[in-house]
Amino acid sequence: MRRGAEHLIETAKGLGVELCLANPGTTEMPIVEAIDGLGGIRPVLGLHETVCAAAADGYGRMAEKPALVLLHPGPGFANALANLHNARRAQSPIVNLIGEHATWHMAADPPLHSDMDLLTRWVSAWTRRNGAASAMARDVAEAVTRARSGNGAIASLVLPHDCQLARAEAEPVPPLHPERAPTVAAGRVEDAARTLRGARNPALFLGAHALRGRGLAAAGRIAAATGAALVGETGIARLDAGRDRPPVLRLPYFPEEAARTLAAFDAVIVCGAKLPVSFFGYHDRPARFLDGQAGVEHLATEREDAVRALEDLALALDAKADPVLKANEPLPPATGKIGPEGIAQAVARHLPEGAVVCVTAVTGGAAFGPAGAGAAPHSQLALTGGAIGSGLGMAVGAALACPGRRAVALEADGSGAYIMQALWTQAREGLDVTNVIYANRTYRILEVELERGGNPDYGSAARRMTEIRNPALDWVTIAKGMGVPGVRVETGEEMEAAVRRSFGTPGPMLIEAVYG
Repeated sequence: MRRGAEHLIETAKGLGVELCLANPGTTEMPIVEAIDGLGGIRPVLGLHETVCAAAADGYGRMAEKPALVLLHPGPGFANALANLHNARRAQSPIVNLIGEHATWHMAADPPLHSDMDLLTRWVSAWTRRNGAASAMARDVAEAVTRARSGNGAIASLVLPHDCQLARAEAEPVPPLHPERAPTVAAGRVEDAARTLRGARNPALFLGAHALRGRGLAAAGRIAAATGAALVGETGIARLDAGRDRPPVLRLPYFPEEAARTLAAFDAVIVCGAKLPVSFFGYHDRPARFLDGQAGVEHLATEREDAVRALEDLALALDAKADPVLKANEPLPPATGKIGPEGIAQAVARHLPEGAVVCVTAVTGGAAFGPAGAGAAPHSQLALTGGAIGSGLGMAVGAALACPGRRAVALEADGSGAYIMQALWTQAREGLDVTNVIYANRTYRILEVELERGGNPDYGSAARRMTEIRNPALDWVTIAKGMGVPGVRVETGEEMEAAVRRSFGTPGPMLIEAVYG
């Protein structure tokens, strides 16, 4: 008879799980031993749980299947919550394995004892507390199945230490099949087709799987047939972008800009997304951008089958021709003092085909959208849930999901400080990751909010809460301490040279781009 932990790992392997991102503790040692003894699942250590969660998010978005995330109870799982929140918003498939105290020890209220049911419910579409070694195979099979259902979801399995250790015959695992995302009703497709036929200046507002692969191809055919513009969510989960792909405008972050963008269209078909709202509510600015606007049709929600909906809509419109794409002007080399535009320009000019770019710098990263349209075909991952401090870890997951494809993290210095430990994992695993740090020595988004609130001359107390210049983070030294070579650049010429070097050299590298 096998231990419960062995039943769990053997079953997960049989269901196609290949990766375990781990920051384990005492209550997870039986699972560590099972991975070691059985083989077949690659273990990757993160020095902090937030790295594991961000990497699982990036992996899930690119591999479109779940990794295991092995975490300690209570505070360990809580450390992962911010990036699990982003993953939930992205509908990334993830299976959390959370060790728990032995069942007989729980009543003693040991120091790490926490309300795991409360914590897991926040970010999980499915959660269960295992109760016996014999049920572990069944429980993990259900977790993997739930994570792969619909457009993807987070499943969390709480595993008592004594159940992991106990030996038992595994209960039979019934046939399990992931549920498909619901198909939209034919009437909604007909309504959307009718609205597009009668519009002079329409748009498709797209999210989820509508921005990649078959979904984006169908959206491109609809755009070619109707003249519709393609607009993506502000926080895209994944966008296939670059030359030879239909151009997609990301909805601007600031509410007045987003409202102006959508108000310019006389028809908006929403597919694979919620109706767009502002990140924050301002008393004097718009918040629900499409409320009261004529010509709005919600074709498919973010939980429904947006790809099928777009393909059915293209069929209803007899939209068979691919769009004739306008050739992009070659991007000139970046020169002079560096800034967000120059950084984007240099990265886009040299970007290898098939790269995965994690665009999580909130203010600085916005320039990469226009620049990336002229780059080699690539994928972009963005900050879906607004919890900063994910990009360096997402790049770990993207590189693990797509060996042979360069991962690029466009991360700010402030948010990068949340997750700098990801550099160590990049070095240890020898991952092909280019980390670009937008080093403006400030939480620039907070300065912008102060200025937008009518206070451009804020005082020293506010400044101390928004700038990080004293002392400035030395990212090249930080990277070196984590095992990653780094270089500091201040001009476009230096940025161009650094990007060429990184893209042409196996393994990770960090580029600290200083400006502002």
